[in-house]
Amino acid sequence: MKRYDFKYIIYALSLGFVALLAACISRVERPVTAEKALVKLQSSEFPDFSDDMSYESLRAAINQSLAYLGRLNPSVPLRFGPDLFTAAHLIDSTKAFSGLIGRSLSPEELREAIENSFWVYKSIGRNRDPNVLFTGYYEPILQGSLKESTEYPYPIYRRPDDWVSVDLRLFNPKYGSDRIVGRHVDRTVIPYFSREDIDSRGQLDEKDCELLWVSDQMDLFFLQIQGSGQVILEDGAVLHVNYDCNNGHAYRSIGKLLIDEGKISWEEMSAQRIRSYLKSHPHEIERIFNYNESYVFFRLVDDGPLGAIEVPLTPGRSVATDLDLFPEGALAFIQTEKPVTSVDGTIESWEGFSRFVLNQDTGGAINGPGRVDLFWGNGQYARVAAGHMKHGGTLYFLVQKEVKK
Repeated sequence: MKRYDFKYIIYALSLGFVALLAACISRVERPVTAEKALVKLQSSEFPDFSDDMSYESLRAAINQSLAYLGRLNPSVPLRFGPDLFTAAHLIDSTKAFSGLIGRSLSPEELREAIENSFWVYKSIGRNRDPNVLFTGYYEPILQGSLKESTEYPYPIYRRPDDWVSVDLRLFNPKYGSDRIVGRHVDRTVIPYFSREDIDSRGQLDEKDCELLWVSDQMDLFFLQIQGSGQVILEDGAVLHVNYDCNNGHAYRSIGKLLIDEGKISWEEMSAQRIRSYLKSHPHEIERIFNYNESYVFFRLVDDGPLGAIEVPLTPGRSVATDLDLFPEGALAFIQTEKPVTSVDGTIESWEGFSRFVLNQDTGGAINGPGRVDLFWGNGQYARVAAGHMKHGGTLYFLVQKEVKK
């Protein structure tokens, strides 16, 4: 899902908005290989594995990861830092952990069981800092229609028919996993239209690729940041839209732009603050939005939001990481901070928390071993948490030790 664009940005990072902002502002990390992104811990280094949520939501997230892992070839290798485990082993590992949390163990008993049966790996963090930067994303809810009108003038686009993606590896192995996105014109591929081309110059107006129409321009922009959302139609029907692809242009953070221009300070930066600024400066919206040339195209899904591994995300239990470094679908454990809010959504304080999560998503802004995006779900608290979260913490992965037969 996420965050805005789960292949090249999102998500939300693909993919909350501040996740994208923080990634753009933070220092650039030196490239890290998957072999070095995680280090195996001794049992004395394990965290206490306390969990601030109900295990019911954890079991739901576990079942989604098992559905994904079950679709893989059982022999496919998944890397945990220096070690490789097959998809079949990861299925057994995930089921074994699910069995543990079903036994109503005390925190001490659970930790002992993990020490006896599981390997635990820790992310190396960011730029020699063992801390990981945690941000959040959520599922926005928009008002929309199946038809264009003065009330619903802004289109959500599906993938255009002239959109193409080229796997350069097919032409020469030296390109690795590099891919280009563009459009096929006169027997060649050229870059796809930018945001300005699409929104300001109407380059898609005659291509009949409008999926839905929505009422609010800012809501649509932030939908692209998050990567998925719900659209409530005039008759009350709810449609789920999910990231499909993007135009191939590099993402540029409008939050960073506003900081660089002195419009908003780093200390007060949040998605909510950006909205407030744009509402009070409507004449700047087009220029500011067009600064981010990247553009997301959506698809309708029956259930959502879907993560990068094509399973529904579980609020509070699904995370987005760099899937080039960390094993997709795997069980993880996080320690960071969450907001304490008043009834009206005002943040009163931040408090530490820890919980088990599943690695089910990614995003273009979620790069390197020191970035995690936590999916908060939808609603007021989710929107506030996703918009403001930019806190340090730690990230661990768990996998069952090899069972000797």
